[in-house]
Amino acid sequence: MHDHHDRSQHSHRHDEGQGHDHRAHRHDHAPASFGRAFLIGIVLNGGFVAVEAAYGFFANSLALLADAGHNLSDVLGLVLAWAAASLVKRQPSARYTYGMKRTSILASLANAMLLLVASGAIVLEAVRRFDAPQPVAEMTVIWVALVGIAINGGTALGFMAGRKSDLNIRGAFLHMMTDALVSLGVVVSGLVVLATGWQWVDPAVSVTIAVVIVAGTWSLLKDSINLALDAVPANIDRAAIQTYLLALPGVSEVHDLHIWAMSTTEVAMTAHLVRPGATLDDQLLTEACRELSQRFGIGHATLQVESGDPAHPCALAPAEVV
Repeated sequence: MHDHHDRSQHSHRHDEGQGHDHRAHRHDHAPASFGRAFLIGIVLNGGFVAVEAAYGFFANSLALLADAGHNLSDVLGLVLAWAAASLVKRQPSARYTYGMKRTSILASLANAMLLLVASGAIVLEAVRRFDAPQPVAEMTVIWVALVGIAINGGTALGFMAGRKSDLNIRGAFLHMMTDALVSLGVVVSGLVVLATGWQWVDPAVSVTIAVVIVAGTWSLLKDSINLALDAVPANIDRAAIQTYLLALPGVSEVHDLHIWAMSTTEVAMTAHLVRPGATLDDQLLTEACRELSQRFGIGHATLQVESGDPAHPCALAPAEVV
């Protein structure tokens, strides 16, 4: 406890001066700029789900009903992602000292789970249809699915710009792109059945749709779980950061280095720097935090400086101690 208390007194103010400014101009614009995309996506897709489900029931098309169910999960996913993007902007409180930033990680994880559950439901119904193929009104299926391609593709474009820098936005983008591909598959199945009369094509395409969803969701699920478990984000080079810290003036050792995601766009770090005989150097800490922010993408860095006195060893120095 004393270790972390010292750390907060020793250098946290340097982090506040540099890391938070960096985050303000680099990250906080993301939720605001995508707010309209979320709203448009939720309204358009919510309306389309109702229309598609009704036509799927009327046309007796499992592919269309499966697509509607998947679209519904995507609407819920968009709502989750939008809520998380809003909560990320909440100010820290006495109870939630980091604010609500981690909600974006939870939303991306929930979105991945929603997609997998929807895929399982599609496969189960498809297996049942294989045993008892039923006639399908294919022209209705084709026209409704074409509308779905336009709506889902257009919504996906709204999230394209942020998909690489924000896992939460990437989840929304994947939802919409998957939907567009699914609708395309439905169109293809309708054309094949019209040309051949093979009713089994409809459930077969449904299974293919489910496989596509799982394949597209797997990396989102893996990345979300890693962030939830405080893994070093994939775009952060831990070895390079440790090398940089070791090269700081007077630093003989770096230990207790931890790097984790505060949200789907923001990264935090703590480390102990051993500087034998050195006094507190505000300039060094300020410049180090600025460099960690601008060069390595660490927006919230906290550095504890120690002299390395053998009479008072740091309890967190061993690599196996957390």
